[in-house]
Amino acid sequence: MKSRATPLNPRKLLHSKWTAVNPRNREKHFLVTGIVDPQPPGSPVVSIEIEAVHSKRVQVMPWRDLTDATRWRRGWD
Repeated sequence: MKSRATPLNPRKLLHSKWTAVNPRNREKHFLVTGIVDPQPPGSPVVSIEIEAVHSKRVQVMPWRDLTDATRWRRGWD
């Protein structure tokens, strides 16, 4: 029997590690480097900043994209 993955909490994603399922430009491993403050304050978190370990390129993306198992895996492998 498979165990279910722990649900993601956007406020606890900071410094979490992720692996791209289909790496591009040699960017496979990523680190969440920031939580974008929601507007207006008190609203739910929508976006995060994620940095490619290899290139140091930072991008802002919806945190829910990380739940797509066809694109992302939790941790580095």
